[in-house]
Amino acid sequence: MKNKKTIYTHQELALLYFPDILPESASRQLSRRILRDEELYAELLKAGYMHRQRIYSPLQIAILFDHLGDPETWLL
Repeated sequence: MKNKKTIYTHQELALLYFPDILPESASRQLSRRILRDEELYAELLKAGYMHRQRIYSPLQIAILFDHLGDPETWLL
């Protein structure tokens, strides 16, 4: 991914993965993906993640990109 930021808000990150839906819907979809993937959720918890978190740390972003893939090439 070009120009990776070091931190993202939940909504910014959600819109990278779900660019064609409303921001609120994108946020809900990303939250669902995180909660349904037990391995991803466990790894995020170890990195300090808390449910309904608004800003992701660089480590948490790296974990999300590792599990979900690059948003630019990600397919549902």
